[in-house]
Amino acid sequence: MHKNKKTIDYNELDDEGTFERTMLHKTTRSRAPSLAVQQFVQKHSDSRKAFSFTYKAARFEESWLLDSLGFFYEQQWISDVLAKVRVGKEASVYLCRSGEQVAESLLAAMVYRPRMLRSLKNDHVYRQGRAVLDECGNPIVDLGMLKALHKRSVYGEQLQLQSWIAHEFQTLKILYASGADVPQPYEMGENAILMGYIGDEETPAPTLNGVDLKPAHVRPLFERMLENINILLSRDIIHGDLSAYNLLFWEEQLTMIDFPQIVSPTRHPTAWQIFNRDITRLCEYFVSQGLQLDPANLAGRLWRMHSLPAPSKTQTDWQDSGNLSD
Repeated sequence: MHKNKKTIDYNELDDEGTFERTMLHKTTRSRAPSLAVQQFVQKHSDSRKAFSFTYKAARFEESWLLDSLGFFYEQQWISDVLAKVRVGKEASVYLCRSGEQVAESLLAAMVYRPRMLRSLKNDHVYRQGRAVLDECGNPIVDLGMLKALHKRSVYGEQLQLQSWIAHEFQTLKILYASGADVPQPYEMGENAILMGYIGDEETPAPTLNGVDLKPAHVRPLFERMLENINILLSRDIIHGDLSAYNLLFWEEQLTMIDFPQIVSPTRHPTAWQIFNRDITRLCEYFVSQGLQLDPANLAGRLWRMHSLPAPSKTQTDWQDSGNLSD
């Protein structure tokens, strides 16, 4: 291990001063901050308030929010930022008061971390088999942009992050229109997605991993999740990180969240392994709530129902699984 390698606690990046210190001193082998880090610090040090909000953010977090959410404010999608309600590997979620564009009183803004502060490892695994999208959700065909992506320049890295966000927004639009239990997507910005908020002003919806369900709710909720998974597969989508940690529980219903890592079951080279992992993690929670499940057989049965390519014998015995949930 290099003596000057710095370990970052991503849950503390938004505390007063920590964000700035991390940006200025984040290093690997070199003693000086990288050019990308220096440019980021300079840009956000010079930020000026476009609007004021209720949430009390640290200085650099405030600048990042102003840059990320200013567009939504200008377009009257939001009128205030009330609180930070969730910190994730890729992004933090903020509770917002809606503006004149939206009938709902509350919205959620998912604000992505700068790329140099993201903690997701090996994100290239999830990008296999899918196009790089621009800010409008269209595949990038411009040669200069493609060259920047290939060279992994600062500009190319920003394009890659924009594509990551665009894939999540487009996925939410597709799934919401298909009747899946996902937040309603409203708008996408350069570094954020605005969507429906699950919870109330005092209490955001908890993630399912921290909830003990009433016995009468366990089976119906699991069956509904199977319906959601079928919707995903019918739209050529695998969640990629499905578990009780990415399900919100509110008013006896579940909502799937966090879709940047989606993969295609027909185009991704390790789609079966990723799907099988999703089903295994989902089943682990419902087994803890009293159901008797066979994740491997369940995954195989769902896979075959959609006529997807059979995994090799080294991946599964691919036997008949019987009932979906038994």
